[in-house]
Amino acid sequence: MTVWRIVGAVGRTLVGFGILVLLFTAYLLWGTGLSESSHQHDLRHQFDKALSDSPTIGTSSPADPLAKELAAGNAPAEGKPLAELVIPKIGLRTVVVQGTGTDDLHLGPGHYTNTPLPGQPGNVAIAGHRTTYGAPFYNLNELQPGDLVQLTTLQGRFTYSVTRNFIVSPSDGSVLDTSATAMLTLTTCNPRFSASQRLVVQAALTSTPVPAPSPSVTPKKVKTSSQSLAGEQGAWGGAAAWGAGALALGVAAWFVARRRRRSIRWAVCGAAVLPVLVVLFFFFENVSPLLPASY
Repeated sequence: MTVWRIVGAVGRTLVGFGILVLLFTAYLLWGTGLSESSHQHDLRHQFDKALSDSPTIGTSSPADPLAKELAAGNAPAEGKPLAELVIPKIGLRTVVVQGTGTDDLHLGPGHYTNTPLPGQPGNVAIAGHRTTYGAPFYNLNELQPGDLVQLTTLQGRFTYSVTRNFIVSPSDGSVLDTSATAMLTLTTCNPRFSASQRLVVQAALTSTPVPAPSPSVTPKKVKTSSQSLAGEQGAWGGAAAWGAGALALGVAAWFVARRRRRSIRWAVCGAAVLPVLVVLFFFFENVSPLLPASY
């Protein structure tokens, strides 16, 4: 009898773990997309406000701090909107933020801070998620030579023509090296639902580049792309705390319900579902940064 109890306990544990994995998968595929969509709405509002206050529209001295930085060709603070990215071939229209840290890429595609700004001479590099947080670069593999990529900043609209599409290892940072010509590099994880490789699309600027702000700052070489695409170890503490909270709520509900009549048992379990799901949501939010940032 004891053996069967152990087998039953192991079975229930495995079922519970399986449900947890399914919920986490649903969070990654859809929950993170809802989060990214909300952030993109706010970024769009900020970027449109900066555009409306831009000197190119007729305002000699923009009052908006973001507009002042962008109009001068300077980089904004990390996590702030930098440009609008449009790729007609794959139906992508999104706001690019400054920075490729985990938090930055949760908002949308991010600009590598050690590369030139869009439209400026050199190798402009942008990273984006492939399968989570709205998956802006989900179909990046479909781009072929000749396809157009547009980047709009307060300095103008810049058109790039795709020159090649290729795969590199996560440690190959050479794709971010400086360039004598004006070009664009887009990076994301490959294949989909994996971070074992990096998909890279490069394109040449076909419109006239704008000069970098003076004094000119030469972009530094980024050692490896994996540095800015790796997970953050600091999230372990929060993940452990929220995970323990979800487990405690579940166990408490089970103890309360286990000796009650079936009707009451179902009522207790139903009442516990929402609080457990809320705690699990925050648990998943702390676990997701542990994944590679462009996953």
